[in-house]
Amino acid sequence: MEVSESNAIFESLNLNPQLFINEVLNFVDDLTDEAFNYFLEEASAQMKTEGTDRSADLSRGVAYIRNLVQLTLDNRLKKWEEYSLRFCFHVPEGFSLTKANPSSADDLSDLDTLADTELDAQLNSLRDKLTLVGKESTDLRKELLALEKQSLSSNQCAGSVKEALQLYEKQATTKTLQELATTALEFRSKLEKLNRRSMDEIQSIRAKRLRIPQEDMFQMNLGNGLFNGKLDDLQQFLDEI
Repeated sequence: MEVSESNAIFESLNLNPQLFINEVLNFVDDLTDEAFNYFLEEASAQMKTEGTDRSADLSRGVAYIRNLVQLTLDNRLKKWEEYSLRFCFHVPEGFSLTKANPSSADDLSDLDTLADTELDAQLNSLRDKLTLVGKESTDLRKELLALEKQSLSSNQCAGSVKEALQLYEKQATTKTLQELATTALEFRSKLEKLNRRSMDEIQSIRAKRLRIPQEDMFQMNLGNGLFNGKLDDLQQFLDEI
């Protein structure tokens, strides 16, 4: 198909292949300029050439590299432009545009209306779902707060119980020590009484020895202390212990 016919078809579709290609080429040029300007700034900062004689040398070196890259890039883009115009934007022979059909426009309008209705329905459904999710999120947040309060109350209760147990154990230990001390005092008092009783008996026996004749001394019960006590007194002492 001739170029004029192809252009007419593209224009009827509000398309311009050459304009698209030119915009791509301009974009590549702008991108290349930005890249090499950034490269020059970074190289100058790293090498600290600003304000020195090496700054001009660095600029010439970067310009030389850019020319090499630009030459290769221009050749590649030229081939890409030719390929695009020959194959990508080529209108095949016998291609013709269909004439505008008013009924088709009405059908498209109906399709647009149907699509809008379906889209509105989907949006309403999505809003309902979002509302439901928000409500569930609020309920979950309330349950979480309630659980946190319950956990805090349980921790406080456990702490109170622990303190009460510690206080009880402390009081029980103090009471036990007091009871042991009291028992020890009572035992010591009873032991002292028993010792005094034994000493009294010993003194009594000694006094009797001094008062009786020598021949009758061998007939006496010469025991002392606990061994001279009566069985009832010993049993009473053991019971008291």
